[in-house]
Amino acid sequence: MAAGGFLGTAWTALGGPALPAGALRVLGRTGLESPLAVEELALGAVAAQLLAARELARQPLAVELDAVGVGFSFRSERYARQGGTAAGAGFAPLSRFWRTADGWIRLHGNYPHHRAAIERVLGPGGPAAAIGRWCGEELEAAVVEQGGAAAVVRTTEEWAAHPQGQAVAGLPLLRLTRVADGPPRDVPLAGLRVLDLTRVIAGPVATRTLAAHGADVLRLDHPGLPDDPAGLLDTGPGKRSTSLDLRTPYGRTALEELLVGADVVVEGYRPGALDAFGLDPAALAERHPHLAVVRLRAWGERGPWACRRGFDSLVQAATGIADTLASEAGPGVLPAQALDHGTGHLAAAAAMRAVARRRDEGGVWCAELSLAQLAHWLLAAGPRRETADEDSEVAPYLVELPAEGGPVSLVRPPGSPPWRTGPPLPGAHAPEWLPR
Repeated sequence: MAAGGFLGTAWTALGGPALPAGALRVLGRTGLESPLAVEELALGAVAAQLLAARELARQPLAVELDAVGVGFSFRSERYARQGGTAAGAGFAPLSRFWRTADGWIRLHGNYPHHRAAIERVLGPGGPAAAIGRWCGEELEAAVVEQGGAAAVVRTTEEWAAHPQGQAVAGLPLLRLTRVADGPPRDVPLAGLRVLDLTRVIAGPVATRTLAAHGADVLRLDHPGLPDDPAGLLDTGPGKRSTSLDLRTPYGRTALEELLVGADVVVEGYRPGALDAFGLDPAALAERHPHLAVVRLRAWGERGPWACRRGFDSLVQAATGIADTLASEAGPGVLPAQALDHGTGHLAAAAAMRAVARRRDEGGVWCAELSLAQLAHWLLAAGPRRETADEDSEVAPYLVELPAEGGPVSLVRPPGSPPWRTGPPLPGAHAPEWLPR
């Protein structure tokens, strides 16, 4: 696989130096069989973050990828085990495709507050009958208005005509921009301090990836808003975890102290949710110009849905992916939550490139990425009849790590060293950085 295609697009967006011929060598196949370019996306996203790590470490820009391991890593939540029992995150009963009066809709009910929003709209009783009486766009709007998450299954043509689809089409794959002036600052990747303000999959995959490269990743959660424990098991290795209520004076003071010592902030909450605490890029650049900031969204940084809640499954539904992959049984899905995992690896690459560009050029750097932008690339790339090799065994790609409740077995990071610590319990650590 040449360094063109998805890797070339991503590396150019990251402002990376020219790649030599043969910068990427791939062995085997990912097993991510799809009519769309999922394999190219997965290999390119992982290669981008590995090349960014090598560039930050001033090493030669060449990587070799075991594609089988990349494929398993993009499905890592399926293979998480604790005590020999499957422990990875799955989908709640409400989180699936449902028939409406005029088509299909995808709901997301994995979190209690999202389930409650759906139930407020549909009322008591079985959801199938109630959903069948709604027109899709009306139900989508009603669930969103109640604070929930839903997306009508649209065709690619319908998404292209939608105001949000048009906004996303005008964006690059990702943006890494200089947002303010600042002196050069050289921080090595080993020991890089990363404040992890993310949830679900894409953001936690990004910070899990940085932890595998040796960064000191401190995940910060609100004590009353825990993330899915099963998801944390899969995305938590190599990190530490602390808890702060940012609405309290102590929480705000502790946050500022963490920001003073941090090198990178990765934000993956619903857009705007953290701005009240001074965590938007402009406010951070003014108070802490030493920071690099990476922001992840579902629907892109522009357009009427820019601040809307979203998840991989919903973006697949809205953008036309689910319709493109449909069968007689209904809408289809990608062979992995590839938008989440791909965006996660790109976000890790953006964080490392931001640190490298600050080292080489000075300035304050901010990266913006979204699942919808990745979906746009995937659909624009056109069909790729990618077939899987024979089934591979996951066992050689697993690592066992200690954890509360017993050892966990997780898919090791592709191309980087395995984590040295297992996933911590939420809030297990003090809000402070490890010494450099």
